[in-house]
Amino acid sequence: MKKIKVLYNQNKLHSEITAEASYTDQKNELSLHAVFNGNESYTIGRRKVTVFPGNFLILNSGTSYDRAIYSDTLANTFAIYFSPKFLLDFQYGYSLPDRNLLDEPMAKNLGTPTTFLETIYPCKGDIKYNLLHLIDHFNENADELLLDDYIYHALLLFHRLYDKEVLHKSSCLDALNAATRNELFKRLTLAKDFMLSNYSQDISLDDISQQACLSSTHLFRTFKQIYNCTPHQYLIQIRLDNARHMLKSTNYTLNEIVSLVGFTCPSTFIKLFKNKFQFTPGTYRTHVA
Repeated sequence: MKKIKVLYNQNKLHSEITAEASYTDQKNELSLHAVFNGNESYTIGRRKVTVFPGNFLILNSGTSYDRAIYSDTLANTFAIYFSPKFLLDFQYGYSLPDRNLLDEPMAKNLGTPTTFLETIYPCKGDIKYNLLHLIDHFNENADELLLDDYIYHALLLFHRLYDKEVLHKSSCLDALNAATRNELFKRLTLAKDFMLSNYSQDISLDDISQQACLSSTHLFRTFKQIYNCTPHQYLIQIRLDNARHMLKSTNYTLNEIVSLVGFTCPSTFIKLFKNKFQFTPGTYRTHVA
C-alpha cells in the first residue's frame, strides 16, 4: 500500500507498507526517510546503507540514489520531501534573531538551502512521536495546515538533533584543525552507518575500519571520543535495541531473534539484554512490550 500527498506549499509526504519494492535513479528535494517496521536499503553512489526502526536517513537536495525494500515482514516506511521555498523560509526564520526578523519579515533574498550530513540519525523521543502523529493525521486525510504544522515541527526538531548529533559531537574530537576534524567526523559516521546497516552480520573492527578508511587504532580512539563507547560496545547496543523492537512487534521466537540480530549465544544475549533493559527478553515480551 502506497500513499503520496503533495501539499499546497509543495511539501510532499510518502507512506508505504510493503514487503517488496524497488526505485532507481531517485533525485529529490531535501528528504527525511524513516522506517517503523522492517527495513529499507539505499544505494548512494558506491555507498550502501540500510535504515531500520528507530532511525531515519537524511538526503540532501539533488542527491542521486536507489532505494529498495525486501523484507520478510511488511516494511512500514515514511518520507517527507521538503520544498525548497519552505526550507528557505524556515532557514530565514530559524537562523536570524528576532530583531532582524522584525525589521525585515519578508526578505526577498533568502539565500541557498542548508545542506546536512547525509547519515543515519536516531528516531527517538520528540522527533519520533512527532512523525508518528504526522503519519496518523496523514492517514486520516487531515487538513493540510495541520499536516504542515507537524512538518514544520519535524524540521525544527531535526535542526536541534543535528546540533546535538553532528555539531556538538564533532567538536569533541581532539583534532585542532577544523577541516581535519570535519573529515574525521564524516569518516566516523561511515563507521556508525555501517554498523547500523549491517548489525546482524558477523563484522569485525577491521571491517568497520575499512568502511571508514581509518586504521583500527585510529577508529577505536576517535570513535570513543564522540560516542562514549567503543565500536564493539556500540554494535552491541544496536543489536539489543533491534532485539527489543522485534520482541515487541514480531512473533519471532527468542532463538530466532538472537540469530537475526547477530548474536551467537542465547545465554549471552539474555544477560546483556537484562543488563541494559532490567528485564529478561521473555519478561519484556510478556509484561512490558
